[in-house]
Amino acid sequence: MEPEVAFGRALRKLRKNREMSQEALAFEADVERNYVSLLELGRNSASVNVIFKLAKALEIRPSQLIEAAEQEMASQPGSLENGQSA
Repeated sequence: MEPEVAFGRALRKLRKNREMSQEALAFEADVERNYVSLLELGRNSASVNVIFKLAKALEIRPSQLIEAAEQEMASQPGSLENGQSA
C-alpha cells in the first residue's frame, strides 16, 4: 500500500469517528473540500502544514494522524512496513 493511500484511509476513519463531513473538516482545516476528498482517496499527498491543520481540526496531535497511517500500512499484506521493498 502506498503511503498516500494509507494516509487517506486513516484520515477518513478519524474524520468519521468524529462524525464530521468532508466539508466540515475542510472548513475547520482551512482547505478545500475536494482536497480532503483527494487526500482520502490517496490521490494527493498532504504537506506538513496540511497535516498540522487536519490534526488540529480533528482535535488530535499530528503524530497521531501519521501513526494512524502507519497502522493502516502495517495492516496490509505486502506493505513496506511488513518488510517488503519498494
